[in-house]
Amino acid sequence: MSPLIRWLLIALLLQPMLAAAQTPGPAGPPAAEPAAVAPAAAPLAAPPAAAPAADAPRTVDEQTDLKIRTLEERVSDLKERIFRTKARLMNLQEMVIGGDITTGAKAVLVHRNEMGASFYLESVAYALDGAPIYSKADVDGDLEKRHEFEIFNGRIVPGNHQLSVQLTYRGHGFGVFSYLEGYKFRVQSSYTFNAEPGKAMTVKVVGFEKGGMTAELKDRPAVRYDVDVQREDRTAPDAAGEGAKR
Repeated sequence: MSPLIRWLLIALLLQPMLAAAQTPGPAGPPAAEPAAVAPAAAPLAAPPAAAPAADAPRTVDEQTDLKIRTLEERVSDLKERIFRTKARLMNLQEMVIGGDITTGAKAVLVHRNEMGASFYLESVAYALDGAPIYSKADVDGDLEKRHEFEIFNGRIVPGNHQLSVQLTYRGHGFGVFSYLEGYKFRVQSSYTFNAEPGKAMTVKVVGFEKGGMTAELKDRPAVRYDVDVQREDRTAPDAAGEGAKR
């Protein structure tokens, strides 16, 4: 057999094998399957973006609740202040119209300054049964220079009453005592008295120095109460009425 015929036979035998080796070309589409998975992964990222929208209504509700609670607290505070104010007004009304001369009582409250030159009176504040009745700060000596003055004169309900006092002094020194200028002295005191029907009570609140020259300056300012009780003159109104008739 010639070599040419031998090569032809070998080529005929190898042709089917070469054709089979080229068949993997049509199997290419299965390799594209991973690309089809990519679109399915995109929806997985969507839920986190929607989360803030779900939380937004709850945040608005919390802010609204906070505002409501704040308003409720303010309203409650205003109600409490109104209640205290009404109580004070009623107390003052009772003191003013505590009764007629036969059943009510009268009170006269007086401030008196007996402090020495080392203490300058800067302010006074008085309260009767918790209700302020007199308050004044010194202006150009108009308080310090008044030795004695009346702070209340009117009718009150018979019974126990409490008078509260607060006096503020400033140290007043010269020469070797000039260091007193930088000191403030505050005196707080209270006094309970019984107002009797048909009687007039005068309570004189006296600011004075106690202990003498041997006492320390901070211990000298003090308050005492001088009380005088007298029966009211019930015939005075009748006499005035008769005079008016004539």
